Amino acid sequence: MAQPQVIVVGGGLAGMSAAHTVVQSGGRVLVLDKSPFCGGNSTKATSGINAAGTRTQRKLNIPDTPELFEKDTTTSAMEGARPDLIHVLTHESAPAVEWLMDSFNLDLTVIARLAAHSEPRTHRGKERFPGMAITYGLMEKLEEIAAAGDRAQIINKATVVELIQDESGAVIGCVFEKKGQKFKEYGPVILATGGFGADFSEDSLLSQVSEEWDTLHAWSTDSRAAKQSGGKKVPSPNLLTLPTTNGVHCSGDGVKLALKAGSGTFDLHCVQVHPTGLVDPAEPEAKVKFLAAEALRGSGGIILDKNGKRFCDELGKRDYVTGRMWLHNNGPYRLCLNGKASDLISWHCEHYRGRGLMKQMTGAELAKAVNVSPDELQKEFDDYNRASKNPGTDKWDKKFFEAVPVEVNDTFHVAEITPVIHYCMGGISGNKEAEVITPNGTPIPGLYGAGEILGGIHGTNRLGGSSLLDCVVYGRVAGRSASRYMMQKLSTGSMGGAAGNINIQISPEKNTVTLSWGGSAPASTGAKVPTDDDEGEVDPNQAFYSQGVDTKKGDDKSGTKAMSLGELAAQGSKEHTLVAVHGNVYDLTEFKHDHPGGAKAIELYAGKDATTEFDMLHKMEVLDKYAREYLVAPLEKGAKL
Repeated sequence: MAQPQVIVVGGGLAGMSAAHTVVQSGGRVLVLDKSPFCGGNSTKATSGINAAGTRTQRKLNIPDTPELFEKDTTTSAMEGARPDLIHVLTHESAPAVEWLMDSFNLDLTVIARLAAHSEPRTHRGKERFPGMAITYGLMEKLEEIAAAGDRAQIINKATVVELIQDESGAVIGCVFEKKGQKFKEYGPVILATGGFGADFSEDSLLSQVSEEWDTLHAWSTDSRAAKQSGGKKVPSPNLLTLPTTNGVHCSGDGVKLALKAGSGTFDLHCVQVHPTGLVDPAEPEAKVKFLAAEALRGSGGIILDKNGKRFCDELGKRDYVTGRMWLHNNGPYRLCLNGKASDLISWHCEHYRGRGLMKQMTGAELAKAVNVSPDELQKEFDDYNRASKNPGTDKWDKKFFEAVPVEVNDTFHVAEITPVIHYCMGGISGNKEAEVITPNGTPIPGLYGAGEILGGIHGTNRLGGSSLLDCVVYGRVAGRSASRYMMQKLSTGSMGGAAGNINIQISPEKNTVTLSWGGSAPASTGAKVPTDDDEGEVDPNQAFYSQGVDTKKGDDKSGTKAMSLGELAAQGSKEHTLVAVHGNVYDLTEFKHDHPGGAKAIELYAGKDATTEFDMLHKMEVLDKYAREYLVAPLEKGAKL
């Protein structure tokens, strides 16, 4: 007989946090993700994860509290603030971050202050982007759990197309498609499918909310940005014309599923535009752009217009800085970090520089780029430096200054920036237990939300660093709520199609009591779900993230003629994506379309040696476990860049 399980739709950080919470609660979890890889947008988060009152903050003598964080979040949310949702987010922040550190051995000991935060509270590690490090940590652990037993299962390339409801309206499972076939799985469902920031079709959610988005207070004559231009309304463009940082998977699928099941929405029109999308000099009009981490500004980065002038408080809220850019209308705009600021966030600078998105230059070269003399640029820096010594005197009302003084006789990291669609504050409506609710506030039994899909948590503007936090906090809340719901159903014998035992294991020698539920088979229709290996493919998830998983090996290339860097440069192109990593050349032409970071992240290095950039983001075992089939030749020994 089928056994009970919780179904998580979406394999990003919210889904992984929910899945681990179900497992830690004694349950079984099935994760379904439509992409070839799990991870989603969570892996792209670059600044860190917020938390107030952590042990790391205490060690650094940072006097932060959940109450102060709650106040900052409420201020940022403005008219969209929902106190109950904000309270959970902020007061569960420290336990969430310490759960990551303790359960997954993650380094989150570096702390920065991001825009509109009263205290430094954005945690990250010493290496790698925090979103990638955190999300991969949870993914790898869940893969280990799945390989060791029956408590977890992950199915990629599985698109959920329908939520199954009983006569009362309760959600009891879902239907998903994989390789042209449909399958049914039963159990309460947690939706963790992200937002809709990459759906630009005519009938998309973005197009449906664009008119109301233009009425947001951030663009009004009474906004902070407008007041600094004499009360002039912010000339916000058509939402659909903006570039985005979101992957193609962010199409609002989960929102649409929930609406069909009876969900309401919160703040659907509240789409966040981030001020610092990175403009690629080689492809300035690209619709999808990489994001310059807000931590760059938190570390002392300043923004200059085309004439070398500041025009905003760089640590103002995201909608404020964006509004100032549109009002000032004097681009191109450049994000500039002096030597001290660059040292504070050197890993990020090195990564962006490696991708060709940031340049290192002297102050004289910066002055030339912004069409002024070094002396004129120094005058602008002098005003800034004086304001840093005299709080309240900055002409743009900046309150917090890092990496000062700024001097023209320094070395700078500089990137051209532009506003980009980044995040959807709006989504399906839910309560503080992460239960999805109808327009009248009634919970839909068996349906939960976590992460970006869950609207109302951030109001009209999200603070930097709170996206990852939202994923972990509400992922854990949803996991607890779904597990509790399952236990209640099991205890009353009302699980419907799923049945199973509640098991209690008492270990007096360990002074522990372990509670688990379910047996050895998942609650499904029994039809065999085709694996990616059925077509001779490597399961991307297993190969990319697991430890000790034996995957398909490519032919031994040890006898193949080595390729020189000159040959690599001549043969590598966007169409024929040859890339060298750790002494071998790989043909990633086919693979790049399944790459979690997008094809462009690989195409940047076509015809080049990308070892340094690879090591900044990945572990060595990725090559052996997944890329071996794409190996075409060794790189000539002694080849230098």
